[in-house]
Amino acid sequence: MAKPKRLKFEESIQARLIRNFVLIVIFTVVVLDISLLLGFKEYSYNGIQNQLNSEIESTSQSYKRFFENQDLDTVLSKDVEMIWTHFSGQVQIINTKGELVYDSIGAINDIVSDYSDVHEALKGNISFRNGEVNYSDSQVMSASSPLNNSHGDIIGVIRFTTSLDSMNAFLIRLSIYLLLISIGVIILSALFSYLFSRSIVGPLEEINHGAELMIDGQYKRKIEIENRDELGELANALNILSQEIVRKEQVKNDFISSISHELRTPLTSIRGWASVLKSDTENDPDLKREGLEIIETETERLANMVEELLDFSRYISGRITLRKEKFDLAETCSYVAKQMKPRAKNEGIEFIDETSSKPLLYMGDENKIKQLLINLIDNAIKFTDEKGWVMFESKESDSFFDIIISDNGVGISEDELELVKEKFYKGKHSKSHSGIGLSIADEIAKLHGGKIEIISKLGVGTTIRVRLPIKKRR
Repeated sequence: MAKPKRLKFEESIQARLIRNFVLIVIFTVVVLDISLLLGFKEYSYNGIQNQLNSEIESTSQSYKRFFENQDLDTVLSKDVEMIWTHFSGQVQIINTKGELVYDSIGAINDIVSDYSDVHEALKGNISFRNGEVNYSDSQVMSASSPLNNSHGDIIGVIRFTTSLDSMNAFLIRLSIYLLLISIGVIILSALFSYLFSRSIVGPLEEINHGAELMIDGQYKRKIEIENRDELGELANALNILSQEIVRKEQVKNDFISSISHELRTPLTSIRGWASVLKSDTENDPDLKREGLEIIETETERLANMVEELLDFSRYISGRITLRKEKFDLAETCSYVAKQMKPRAKNEGIEFIDETSSKPLLYMGDENKIKQLLINLIDNAIKFTDEKGWVMFESKESDSFFDIIISDNGVGISEDELELVKEKFYKGKHSKSHSGIGLSIADEIAKLHGGKIEIISKLGVGTTIRVRLPIKKRR
């Protein structure tokens, strides 16, 4: 028998668990890092923007207090820096033509007309802008606000600019820290995922090893797993399966041994009497008649055993078919009762016939039903001592037709009660033969949609009920 092919590590469940777990962690870490960086950047930029907005509001109030009634040239001729004393960044003043007329850091080559915030401020709106400037590579944030005179006319624009380099440098440092932390988290997650996968794959490997031993025919080795989870249940189920295989293998071997003995007995008798008749030089008619009768009897018994074996083979292979037709089930039961009564009488057993006389049309295989009943009654007679009794009853019960065979025979022990219907099982009693009669009866009942129920007590007797489903009369 071919053994299972060993999997490569990359194809194993453990590899998939580690890979999937680490991928989930990487995805989660990347999403969290990006979210943190974007969130912190948004928070920081909003803080700078609020600071610029506060400066614009403060400057607007100072401008209205000191310069509202003056034009831009007059404002520039005075100490204009007094209106933004608390701002340390770059301050620019632009006239209505978009020309730079004042720059606190002297960046006179700054072409302010290129900036979107200046265009918006000239339209009367406060506007913000992030980006580079013409005179430097630094990233800056700017805020532009219109300057209005007392009549509400725009006389120019005041623009505040602060560098974002320190903030961006901090964001870069934060990104590096997060990257290092993320790498550490991923390494730890890979380690934990390996340990976690071992807790699953380890028991699976043990189960797989046990299954390979079963394939090799070593059914007595148990799978040792302490898990109290689904894997533990699987291992326990395989252990029970192996025990059941061992038990059924033993039952099958006992069956073969028993049936061989059963077949050998009539064959020995036939061969012995054939030798006697062959050596009968005196040609004794009484001896000849006796020998031929025994040979005939043993041959018939042998033929019945072979036929029973053939029936059993058909049932377990699923090749049996029913020849269903309508017949009177009650009448069939009465017929079997009449047929078996002489057999019981010959054994010195009282046969009690309580079969129903009420006609009942039933769709099924009459011959198979007869075989079922004869097997069960024959067993009841076989395992009942002389002067005992066997009762045969039949009656309608709800949507079933119940056939009940009772006796006060040897009974069945509790440990055998669950096994007597199994294939190949041979009872412990000396009168037990092949052990297939009850199995065949059970299969016939199942093929008709019914079932067999057995109640028994050792030394008291046995009751077998056959339940066949019927359609209720309307």
